[in-house]
Amino acid sequence: MQRVGLGRWLKRILLGLFLLLGFVILGVWFFLRGSLAQLDGRRTVPGLGADVSIARDDSGVPTIIGAQRNDVAYATGFAHAQDRYFQMDLLRRVASGELAELFGARALPVDREHRLHRFRARAELAIQAMSTTDRQLLERYAAGVNDGLTNLGTRPFEYALVGVGPRAWSMADSLLVFWAMYFDLQGNQEARELARGWLKEHDTPEQLAVLLPEATQWDAPLDAASAPAPSAPFPDRAPDWWGKAGAPASKRIADAGAGASASAELRGMVGSNNWALAGGRSHNGGAIVADDMHLGLQLPHIWYRAVLMVPDGHGATRRVAGVTLPGVPLVVAGSNGHVAWGFTNSYGDYTDLVLLETDSARPGKLRTPAGWESPAVHEETILVKGAPADKFVVRETSLGPVREVAGRSYAVHWVAHSKEAVNMRAAKLELASTLDEAMAVANRAGLPAQNFVAGDSKGDIGWTIAGPLPRRAQPSLASTFPLTPETQSAGWQGILAPEAYPVVRNPANGQLSTANSRQLLGAGSEKLGDGGFDLGARAHQVRDSVAALGAKTDEKGVYSVALDDRAVFMSTWRDRALGVLDEQALAGKPQRAAALELLRKSWTGHASVDSVGYRIARAYMWSLYELLYGAADAEMGKLMEKADMASASARWPAVVARMLDEQPAGWLPPQYASWKDLQLAAIDRAVADLGKDGKPLSAATWGERNTQDIAHPIAAAVPALRRWLSAPADRLPGDSHMPRVAGRKFGQSERMVVSPGKEEQGIFNMPGGQSGHPLSPYFLAGHADWVSGKPTPFLPGPAQHMLTFVK
Repeated sequence: MQRVGLGRWLKRILLGLFLLLGFVILGVWFFLRGSLAQLDGRRTVPGLGADVSIARDDSGVPTIIGAQRNDVAYATGFAHAQDRYFQMDLLRRVASGELAELFGARALPVDREHRLHRFRARAELAIQAMSTTDRQLLERYAAGVNDGLTNLGTRPFEYALVGVGPRAWSMADSLLVFWAMYFDLQGNQEARELARGWLKEHDTPEQLAVLLPEATQWDAPLDAASAPAPSAPFPDRAPDWWGKAGAPASKRIADAGAGASASAELRGMVGSNNWALAGGRSHNGGAIVADDMHLGLQLPHIWYRAVLMVPDGHGATRRVAGVTLPGVPLVVAGSNGHVAWGFTNSYGDYTDLVLLETDSARPGKLRTPAGWESPAVHEETILVKGAPADKFVVRETSLGPVREVAGRSYAVHWVAHSKEAVNMRAAKLELASTLDEAMAVANRAGLPAQNFVAGDSKGDIGWTIAGPLPRRAQPSLASTFPLTPETQSAGWQGILAPEAYPVVRNPANGQLSTANSRQLLGAGSEKLGDGGFDLGARAHQVRDSVAALGAKTDEKGVYSVALDDRAVFMSTWRDRALGVLDEQALAGKPQRAAALELLRKSWTGHASVDSVGYRIARAYMWSLYELLYGAADAEMGKLMEKADMASASARWPAVVARMLDEQPAGWLPPQYASWKDLQLAAIDRAVADLGKDGKPLSAATWGERNTQDIAHPIAAAVPALRRWLSAPADRLPGDSHMPRVAGRKFGQSERMVVSPGKEEQGIFNMPGGQSGHPLSPYFLAGHADWVSGKPTPFLPGPAQHMLTFVK
């Protein structure tokens, strides 16, 4: 009887536990579903000027329709907040240095780095100086954001996981989103200048001329058919650091088979591409604009697709379609029916590090080029989850905040600190009717300086810079190194007048393209400077691929360029490897023989997922980087984490290739008997890296290495949730030095092709969906199309849901 009673109680206890577990799971499920966006219904909103609605298609892409622009901003903010609030929160916190409030002390290094710039204080000042029209736009957008947040059934799920509640949105927060992009697009320029400064101190001028060429034959400038190959004569001897070992390879290899330092190779993945065809080369007679911006990839995706139906001020409505950036009430890149536009990062010289002098006889003072001054002192308080607040002191000179590096004080004179850095003038692109109107808006826009390529419905195309350009009285290469009293005249003073911006309109060949490399060889190039231009191989291939479309083409033809993964650049390195793997080199070296066979037989001429030959050629090139620049990288890395030769000059592959061709006396590292031995050592190193996990070399395909790792940032903090917070681990074709840029966490953040006025024929895809919520059907909507390269419509489909806001 006792055993029977005990059994009954055990069953009851187990049943109770199962019921409890079920209630917990059910509660979690309802909690998570409570933070899904409202898709249908009717809401009364005080403060609206007129009714406004959000219509969503079957992928969750909204079309926002309103009679007043500020009402459209309200509804845009509502949609952004309901789908992406945590992402918006991270963007503003990245810019302001407030991540530790969410993530604790582990975020303090980033917060201190970014708080140095005091962008929240700058944002508040910018709001005060803003026009009434722009301030009202941001005010209504912020109202929509906060209503969208508070009208979720439960707070966004991320806040439950980090244990901190969401904070309301403000107008200043929208400006901080712009500054977050400054960090993303220009944030490496300090490290670049420090790296170049180290090289200047450890090399002769003649050596620098070889190591840091201003252009290479790979460049595809807009104002010339080609660029000259570097020709500076090799000095009799190399720098003392040349060819010496750096840090242990195991600490510097980016990943299995990468054959490069982690920091250097990651920065080798730069973005972006855009190109335009004039009306004379399109079947429809209008311009065709293509844009694929390359950025870090995660979930939710950085861009949020939208169509904004806005009043044009003359009784009609403009349809503005494209991508928005959550946190800002604007279409960033897209088409308004009359003009289409896109961006790539311009990589001009927008930061000066100015060496400051000190004098024990002048305590507390620093000497700038303008004379001695007492820097302003600001005590910044960084809130830290689970710990006392961190007090952080910022000293700020008339040139900018003070950065201490290796016992030296520098003023960080960055365009991002100027009053012109951030504004809402890009909103005027919505109403631009011609190419010239759009370019005039771009020149006055407050955003990180970008290559702006646009085309209009009449068939005109053009290029200029969108965003503030620094004005330099005496432009010179000296500004790409830390400025000293002897070179201070190369520093920038104020912002260039928009009327003085470089412009290219309607070139004779009917095409324009940019891809982060040098845009100009002639007049106007000095207004941009060089803040880290890409090598140019990708720009070269984009230009040639667009030219190969022929006399006339359409949107599908233009779109095909974005999927071009031909290994034009890497084939030159394959040829070099094949050239040294001769019979003598193979004797007694089975691994070299295996590499040779795979370079021949597993080579498709593309960065294809099944190619081993591509991966070997790539690893060989990066192994040469390590063997030649490793010691310099180790020393530069002591100044700043991101400082290395690849940041000092992305043209290093052209320098090494020239060296292998010319084999200058005095530059062969003494540990090698010949230049051939150096190259064989690089091949051996590459093969060893590829096989270090015990797999045969034949298994080291490019796809094995180039497997995407796109996940929500919470997945890193809570690995158990990774399967629900990440995209499939697809193997991707493409790489950095070709149009189809693809890395594990970096790549084409969108692919857009559109002819203004003919948006129905446009093409678009992107790697993430509209929602940041893993339970939403829109979390990964469209991802598979992006992976496969399937051309999907630029415009949303028919409305499946309707949410209306009434007065």
